[in-house]
Amino acid sequence: MDSNPKKSLSETAQILALAIISLLIVRTFFVQPFRIPTGSMLNTLQLGDQLLVSKIHYGLINPVNGKVIIPISTPMRGDIIVFEYPFNPRLDGNRVNLRDEDFVKRILGIPGDTVEIRAKRVFVNDQPVHEPYVQFTQPNVAANPNQSLIDQTFDLSKYFDHCEESNPVCIIKRDWMPKIIVPPGKYFVLGDNRDESYDSRYWGFVDQTSIKGKAFMIYWSWNGPGQIRWERIGSSLR
Repeated sequence: MDSNPKKSLSETAQILALAIISLLIVRTFFVQPFRIPTGSMLNTLQLGDQLLVSKIHYGLINPVNGKVIIPISTPMRGDIIVFEYPFNPRLDGNRVNLRDEDFVKRILGIPGDTVEIRAKRVFVNDQPVHEPYVQFTQPNVAANPNQSLIDQTFDLSKYFDHCEESNPVCIIKRDWMPKIIVPPGKYFVLGDNRDESYDSRYWGFVDQTSIKGKAFMIYWSWNGPGQIRWERIGSSLR
């Protein structure tokens, strides 16, 4: 037994420091936990779900600027990703709480894709997308005054104006979107709880450098004290 208390304390401190450093490295470059704060991904993700997000899935990422240092794969349609909300100081003046906020959504459009929404149904490259995971809570479909914009070039910076979902114009954007082409390095994302998700229909594209990683597993789920959802723990995400 070591009788030198100072030496024992020093060794304990070294082990603790090494553990903290290892945890920081894992969290920065490999895997990060993420808690679901809203219902925008129901029923795929429930309030109270806690996810594991692979930060290495798409490559080794520079934590300073978000750029991929060593690429491994590219984000694909259907991937559930965590990303930093594209905060716009001019358009998000009443949403300062969203600055540096992480969102979780599903990729529907990758660079070069043509995306369109017709009466709530998503079309990618003129083909309807099969979305068994989507739920609609509002059965009504807004009238479409944007029909004249389809197949025409228009200013995306003006179209994606970060409008409020309760605004009548935004209700139209909820259900209809003229054809747009996803720019290089950008992604078009939507929530699975389609009628109650603040997503690319309103604020545009996610930059690849804003993507934190791909969500791949629910490691914990509960709906309050004593209400653990055991059946969801360990579930993989698709």
